[in-house]
Amino acid sequence: MKTQLKKMLMPLLMLAIIATTIGCIEKNNKVQGDVNASTNTSTKFASAKDLTGLKIGYCTPSLDAPYYQALFTSIKETTEANGMVFLSADGQGDISKQIAACEDLITKGVDALLLNPKDPDALVEVTKLANKAGIPVFIIDSSINPEADFVTTIQSNNLANGELAGEWAAKKFGSKKMTIALLSGNAGNPVGKTRKQGLLQGITEEQLRTLGYINLNVVTQAYTDWTYAGGQKAMEDVLVAHPDVNLVITESDVCVLGAIKAIEKAGKTNDILIVAGADGQKEAIKYIMDTNWYGCTAMNSPVQIGINSVEAAVQYINGKRDFPKKSYTAPLLITKENAAKYYNPKALF
Repeated sequence: MKTQLKKMLMPLLMLAIIATTIGCIEKNNKVQGDVNASTNTSTKFASAKDLTGLKIGYCTPSLDAPYYQALFTSIKETTEANGMVFLSADGQGDISKQIAACEDLITKGVDALLLNPKDPDALVEVTKLANKAGIPVFIIDSSINPEADFVTTIQSNNLANGELAGEWAAKKFGSKKMTIALLSGNAGNPVGKTRKQGLLQGITEEQLRTLGYINLNVVTQAYTDWTYAGGQKAMEDVLVAHPDVNLVITESDVCVLGAIKAIEKAGKTNDILIVAGADGQKEAIKYIMDTNWYGCTAMNSPVQIGINSVEAAVQYINGKRDFPKKSYTAPLLITKENAAKYYNPKALF
């Protein structure tokens, strides 16, 4: 009788475990946005299946930026905390190398491929190759062409974050005229375009609410290639061509952290306000705490995105298939009022 009862209860127990696992990320996606620690080794998920020895592959476009390093570390630690094997490949900033790196992970037979594509179109065929091999692909941080074969995209809410930052800037200026320089990452980047859209929408919507009209004066856009050096050079050029700029809006902290050197050298730190649509980088948060000219940034936590990505892979392994095509961490604006709460000097990013 006990044996028969055990057989009857076992399927119910397995379903309960799977339901718990599936519910975990859906709950987390509603509360994300405030994680920016340097480690997350305690993140372990419930799983109906034994995860021991399963292989999670991660392909990064590069490791030459703190954000990429923090994301890499988060995925690695979360994977290993759940008893799985972490395999990685570095695109080294070259699209052909990233394609080859992904193909290598597929050849090694990973059980899930986490992909941060350098280009939204160039990696489409790689996702189809993985699909033919029975490997689910999860797009993380960035975006990919909808024609790709992938389970879901996991990233911060770039549009909503940008809107929060733009709204803050509009409130700060009020009826005072904005002369805006936009510092972008690189042309055509889908994440950058979404952040830019959010920033501009936030400014115009707040102006319409409070002023009844739009006074959006973007005098230039400069590209930084998502680097400190690129940001400094871009800002130097901007200040020569448009010395009257009083607001710099940017798609990422990294785009403007180098630009600060150019602003300081020109003696304009008291004349130019900086507003970032992402990422919550620790250097940016420190500036927000210590100055009045780095106004705000929005949280794009590589730690949280890494956790969510591995959790999604675990859910897939446990049988979940009804993923939304996009999963977001919660939008969060960081200003002087709350910056200390999110500043972690020991964080990688």
